[in-house]
Amino acid sequence: MAETDTRKTLVLTGASRGIGHATVKRFSREGWRVITCSRQNFAENCPWPAGPEDHIKVDLSSQEDVGIAIAEIRHRLEANGDQLHALVNNAAISPKRDQGSRLNSLETPMQLWRDVFQVNFFAPIMLARGLFRELTTARGSVVNVTSIAGGRVHPFAGTAYATSKAALASLTREMAADFGPHGVRVNAIAPGEIDTAILSPGTDKIVETIPLRRLGQTAEVADIIFFLCSGQSSYVTGAEIHINGGQHV
Repeated sequence: MAETDTRKTLVLTGASRGIGHATVKRFSREGWRVITCSRQNFAENCPWPAGPEDHIKVDLSSQEDVGIAIAEIRHRLEANGDQLHALVNNAAISPKRDQGSRLNSLETPMQLWRDVFQVNFFAPIMLARGLFRELTTARGSVVNVTSIAGGRVHPFAGTAYATSKAALASLTREMAADFGPHGVRVNAIAPGEIDTAILSPGTDKIVETIPLRRLGQTAEVADIIFFLCSGQSSYVTGAEIHINGGQHV
């Protein structure tokens, strides 16, 4: 009981790979309980100690499924007497053309726009509103993962993805104003070219123009997420931190 009274809890979407994977490991090392949410079932080879009891399978493209997940998160928090200290909205989808090239604003089907915005934009505010009471009780923190593509046209990121991330950045500012009086901080991170398994062909050419001349590492992104959820950032809210090696200077 003493452990559940003192440890902190994170809810993280998009935990199955890349930045999400690194974030789970970062918070787990600090002794946090991490409730992971993704479209996949819990994998037995996951690199953190928790099992299926800390994983929720949820399809963020379904508003009904998001509502069910919120109820399940509340139940699991109450069952252990835990508070919710952080919500990280990391999950996103970025559809491409058949050859993996960018889907522009002329070609993107309207149904695809709706799907992308449901996962990348509506799900984060649904989760934050649905878990508002729990976040308020713990005076917690929300981190929205936006993107370098939200600020200018990107050679690989499609229009629906880019505009959803731009909208999420604006939402972060609005949430910071609305949640702040209740003691909840809301910030965003905007990763650039990060070394993950889903890098687009041609990324090496972008790296040549980045001042630091390298890709970012998922652990570097996870470190900033942890900072924004920790007491070290207790007076930071409404910010969007760019993690891109100086790509847009």
